[in-house]
Order: sequence, then structure tokens, then C-alpha cells
Amino acid sequence: MIDGESEKRADIAANGGPWPGFGEALAVWARVALLSFGGPAGQIAVMHRILVEEKRWLGDQRFLHALNFCMLLPGPEAQQLTVYIGWLMHRTAGGIVAGLLFVLPGMITIMILSIVYALYGDVGFVTAIFFGLKAAVLAIVLQAVVRIGTRVLKSPTKLSIAAVSFIAIFLFDAPFPAIILAAGLFGFFAGRAGMQAFSGEQGPSRVGGAHVADTDTVLGQGIPDHARPDMAWSIKIGCVLAVLWLAPTFVLMAALGVDDVFTDIAIFFSQMAVVTFGGAYAVLAYVAQAAVETHGWLQPGEMLDGLGMAETTPGPLIMVTQFVGFMGAFRDPGALSPMLAGILGGLLTTWVTFAPCFLWILLGAPHVEKLRGNRALSAALSAITAAVVGVVLNLALWFAMHVVFRDVITFAGWGLDMSIPRLPSLDPAALILSAAALVAVFRFNINVIVLLALAAAVGLILYATGIDVR
Repeated sequence: MIDGESEKRADIAANGGPWPGFGEALAVWARVALLSFGGPAGQIAVMHRILVEEKRWLGDQRFLHALNFCMLLPGPEAQQLTVYIGWLMHRTAGGIVAGLLFVLPGMITIMILSIVYALYGDVGFVTAIFFGLKAAVLAIVLQAVVRIGTRVLKSPTKLSIAAVSFIAIFLFDAPFPAIILAAGLFGFFAGRAGMQAFSGEQGPSRVGGAHVADTDTVLGQGIPDHARPDMAWSIKIGCVLAVLWLAPTFVLMAALGVDDVFTDIAIFFSQMAVVTFGGAYAVLAYVAQAAVETHGWLQPGEMLDGLGMAETTPGPLIMVTQFVGFMGAFRDPGALSPMLAGILGGLLTTWVTFAPCFLWILLGAPHVEKLRGNRALSAALSAITAAVVGVVLNLALWFAMHVVFRDVITFAGWGLDMSIPRLPSLDPAALILSAAALVAVFRFNINVIVLLALAAAVGLILYATGIDVR
């Protein structure tokens, strides 16, 4: 329970009902975790439906303020949003439990699927299944671009931010953190100047469903006592979480050296946790490039296979990183058996990927909660969200090239640095299947799980008829 709860009982009764107990909260967060399929867009919609519309723990404005803050942070915004709201409701323990429950189902299922993939991934029918899944994943990512874009790009200014971000990363390979920083600074000063595009900015339009005012919820409009900034508490929790996050990396460096695959995994994904802003889809562009081109842990098609696993399982889409760490260690096990090395590599990846998420939220949320009414900050967060649309569009095109073409090269010249496909390597079967998946998603709004199942079935049919589905 929160500090000062007795002082809030009158407000709680007048607003959204009784304060939920910790046991009730556990059941709610377990339900959210088990229903969180389809990437961050679907996960955030599930949270909004359950926490805002159904439970009325908080209202639209508070939910979207928290979401925009999480979009600002490196790492998966959906998982960080669970930590934020769990902390708002039941302090530190609530945030930790909510965040862990959100990760647990995906961690278990991705580990099982990674083991199956490592053992049977070269078998023809397994390859065929993932051939179909890649086309479905492409359609899902493009749908995410449209969903986020229609929710966020409500003015020519925000549309321009997204366009500039896309051009910078797609044509010039601009660093993603630099894009986010530039967008945030622009939004901040535009908000302070009262630019019309950001006037009254409180974040993107509501996620879905009927509007729920903050005054009609359990939390109300006020700030719970534990949500007020406390420097001593911030230092204590920050130090504890930082040690839990970074200690395994330093231990591995000391014990195994800097050239060992486990050290590489710990260092790379710890760096990823710091520099990859904008949520799961934005993170994947950075991970795919490094895992495929820098470390050689995966082939481009295998990155899409891992994303297919993450799309078909509950939990954060960024859980695909566990698959990356598993395969990297599995293929370079050292003195361990490949399977044991893969399992340890996957668990290590999950730890260093998600541990800092708790640090960012529990350290920063009290200060951000205090600034909910700050127009300049809200405008900065909204500008960053607009920039992320352009980055996710870049990811969608990267996936499209690797799904539809068998050979993609890097062009560097005339000031450009971009990936382009070799046209003769076009795969007609992949093109047709991808087009069908796009029609299913955008024309018929087919359920994500149904789409993935149908695409996998089509892959098996193509394999059975003798069509090359490598």
C-alpha cells in the first residue's frame, strides 16, 4: 500500500473505487502478461483496456504521460509502462512484480522455441514454417507503423519530424540516439515557445476506447505520497539496481576475458539497454545490424525467425534478444555443451536487457510524475514519439528487403549509407505471400495469431509442393 493511504480514502471512494490490494494487482498483472501478444502496439492496447477502461486505476492523460516517458527511455516501452503503473499503485514492490510478470511468459516460451530452433532449424519443414512467419511478421511491423503513425502524427509538424527521422536513418545511417535527442530538443523548445502543434500537449491521442478522465479513477489527479521525489530513496534504489544490472558483466570480464562470447553478449546488450530508444521496433534495427553484421551471431533471415517467435508468444517483443543471445552462445560454446551455453547465453541476455528497465523507471518516474503538467516536457516526449514512427518505418523496410529479396547489399557513396536489394534476387513466393499477409492485415484486420498460423501453414504447403522456401 502507499504512504498516506488513509488521507486518500475519501478521494479514492469519490473517484474510481477502493484501492486494489496487492493480491488483486498480482492477478491483474498476470492477466496483462498472458494477453500481451502482437508487439508493443497490441500490448499497450491491452494494458489500456484493462487498467484504464476496465479497472480504472488511472485515466487517459496519466496513462499517456507515462507512456510518453517510457517512449523516451531506452528499452521496451510496454514492459517499462507496467513497471511505472505497478510502482504508482504499490510502490517499488508493485513495479518490480508487474515488470517481472510481464517478462516471465515470454522468457519461458522463447527459451523453449530457441532450443527447438537450434536442434531442428535446418530441417526442411521447420524452415518452411519460418518462411511463412517472416511474411506475416513483415505485415505486422508495417501495421505497427500505421497504428503508431495515425495515433501520433496529428499535425504537419509531427509528420515532418517522422519524415526527417526516416530520411536520416534510412539514407544516411544517422545514429538512433542522435535522432531521438534532436527530436526531444526540438519538441522541448517548441513547447516552451507555445508552437501550435504542441499547444496543450499531453501526449498522443488516447490509445482506444472511451475517454476516461483522471478524476474518475483510483489514482485521481493527485500524486501519491510515494511518487513524490525523494533524493535519498532515489540514490539507494539507483545504486542497488545498477549493481544488480552491471555486476554479471564485470564478473564475466574478470573471469573469462573480453573476447569470450558471454562477455560479448553481456557488454553488447548492456550497451543496447543504454542507447536503444523508442521501444521494441526501434531497438530491433540496432540489434539486427549488430547481431548479423558485427558479431555474426545470426544470419538476416534468422533475425526474422526470432522476431516471428516473439510475435507468436506473450510478453515484450524485445524478448527476441534472448533468441539472439541463445544462438550466439550456442554457436560458440567454448568448454560448455552447445545447449547449456545457449541457455546460459539466453538468460544472460534477458537479465542485462531488462534489469536496467527497472532502474530507469524507479529512478526517474517520481520526477516525471511531478512534471505531468509541464508543457515543454510533454511536447518533447511527443516529438520523440513522432520521430520513432520514422525509425520504425526504416525497420519495416529493412525487414521487407530481407524477406522479399535473397541478397541485400550496403551502398555507401554520394554522402549516402543505405541498404539496397539486388533486384535479380527477388523471391516471387515470398513476395506473393507478403502481399497476401498485407491484405489480410490491412483489408480484413485479421487477428495476429490467426495470421501467423495461416502464414506458417502456407509455408508448409509451399514446401510440400517442392517450392524453394529457404
